[in-house]
Amino acid sequence: MKILRVLHLVGSAVSNFYCDLSRLYAQDCLENTADPALYEFHIAYISPDRQWRFPSDLSAESIASAPSLSLTAALLVLEKLQIDIMVPQMFCVPGMTQYRALFDLLKIPYVGNTADLMALVSDKAKTKAIVAAAGVVVPAGEILHVGGLPSIEFPLVIKPMNGDNSIGVALVKNMQEYNQACQTALNHDDEVLVETFIELGREVRCGVIVQAGQLICLPLEEYALDPDIRPIRSYVDKLKQNSDGDLDFAAKDITKSWIVDVSDPITDKVWEMAKKSHLALGCRHYSLFDFRMGSDGQPWFLEAGLYCSFAKTSVLSAMTEASGIPLSTFFRSMLESVLAI
Repeated sequence: MKILRVLHLVGSAVSNFYCDLSRLYAQDCLENTADPALYEFHIAYISPDRQWRFPSDLSAESIASAPSLSLTAALLVLEKLQIDIMVPQMFCVPGMTQYRALFDLLKIPYVGNTADLMALVSDKAKTKAIVAAAGVVVPAGEILHVGGLPSIEFPLVIKPMNGDNSIGVALVKNMQEYNQACQTALNHDDEVLVETFIELGREVRCGVIVQAGQLICLPLEEYALDPDIRPIRSYVDKLKQNSDGDLDFAAKDITKSWIVDVSDPITDKVWEMAKKSHLALGCRHYSLFDFRMGSDGQPWFLEAGLYCSFAKTSVLSAMTEASGIPLSTFFRSMLESVLAI
């Protein structure tokens, strides 16, 4: 069996925060998918100055000691490495769009959704409009800029249009709270999405993977929320800083999130909406969607998260594991589906 040369594209062209986030997930992936009998792993690391490095590992020391290269010089390295497939590990918007598009131009295949689709879903309002046209139920919403006032009744949820990991997301119940939360959200983007707040029933994520051309919905992951204390998920539910000041995963335990039994009545309803969303957006390989269940059991689409780091701690990995597919098998199957081997 041929050993695949796999490039992990890591870092960020935007900020050190996204560099750290990318390194965090990529390191987890490298540790849990490495198999010298199957893969020859390589790393390309992008820094906010848009320079390229090819470190031997993702330690700060290795990255710092690797030569800093221009794009032109990096392309020569990529040509020499003769990469078979790339695994995207960049979570900033340029990383999910421009850098994926570069690999399209280089004719190096990669796992996951296309640059065009990633650009589309970075706009939450456009994403909602597309899935709504396919029959998926979405909360009422509107786009606002600096000085804009909502026409939707309170309570509202405010989100930076292109944000992720719940950064800048807030639930507001009156105009005073709105002004403060809107300013915070606008610190992260030039426009915000304001949505009707769906009173809490349950909140879940649904993963979809493509196997042999068929859409396979994975067991749902549910999140512990409380209507009074914690009505929405926040940044601290997902990420934290460790004692050294480095970015780290927030601790996962069954009191915060858990896999929903597939026999649960909400499963089929969410699966139906997830499949519609996947097809409407034109996803490939895999997709991930957030839904909030109203008190009447209706799934409401919240947003799409069309990336997977293949870290053991990532949501899709946990879902595939719960369905009986180990991470190593999931990772291999995705590579094989792209390369048609």
